[in-house]
Parts: sequence; C-alpha cells; structure tokens
Amino acid sequence: MKSNLISKSDTAKVLGDINEQWHVEIPKLKNLRIYELDDGARIITGDGITALKVEEEYLPFLTETKMLEKFPNVTVDMGAVKFMCDGANVMRPGIRSHSSFEKDQIVCVVEESQRKFLAVGRALVSSTDMEAMTKGPVIKNMHYVSDKYWEIKKSLKE
Repeated sequence: MKSNLISKSDTAKVLGDINEQWHVEIPKLKNLRIYELDDGARIITGDGITALKVEEEYLPFLTETKMLEKFPNVTVDMGAVKFMCDGANVMRPGIRSHSSFEKDQIVCVVEESQRKFLAVGRALVSSTDMEAMTKGPVIKNMHYVSDKYWEIKKSLKE
C-alpha cells in the first residue's frame, strides 16, 4: 500500500470532487494524504475528514461520526445489524425510521439501540418512494463496519 501527501492543487481538486458528490459542508484543508489500496480503492485522510474512494465514488468513512451526522440516514432494527455487517443491502422491512433523502444520494445506516453508524450506501429509491414500499432493497451497502476498508484503516499510521 502506497501513501502520498498530495499537493495543495490536488487537494483542492479532490475536495471539490467530494463536495460535488456529497453536497455537505466539508472543512477547507491544505493537505490530504492518500493511501492507495491493492484493489484500486483509496483512503483519503485529512484534518477532520476521512473518505473512501471506490472507482469514481467518494464515501464518508465510518470512523468520522461528525461528518456522517451531516448525511441523511435510516435507522435499522437489531435484526438487520448482522446482515449489514456482512455487506447486505438495506431492505425495507428492517428500516425503523429515516430522514428525508433522494434516489442516488449517500445515506448512512444507524442501528437503533446504540445509535451507532453501521454502513454507508447509495439510496436506490427516494425516502418518499420507500414509504410506499413494504419490501425490497432501499440502500446499496457500499462501506460497512468490519469490511476490508475498515480493517485496513485500523492499521494505518497517520
């Protein structure tokens, strides 16, 4: 795994790309460190931000609670937790409550008892359309607690 501190101009471009996808306020930073993983994914770290880039998709990292709180979310029941941590998509029957979100928006998944963030994914339907559903997938699970990125991040020396 290679690690590089990137230039101010590259940092500005990466932050611009992240802002375009996330539509949330992110801190202004001078430098970011990028860890290039074997599968082509990247973990991007800076002061107050950690992101995961898989292909062209930027995702907030599950260790960054303050950042995750800025995104729409769904709360899942305890029966869904085991499946979420194995990479399953969020299915309609497991959702207990939710904030408002649009199709294709990044949505965080929270478990109901401890209110901890379990996963980050992309909405397959809007929250309005979801309310009319009784079954089916709602969020594509893209990063979850205990996935390979989570494990790699634990081993990084920053």
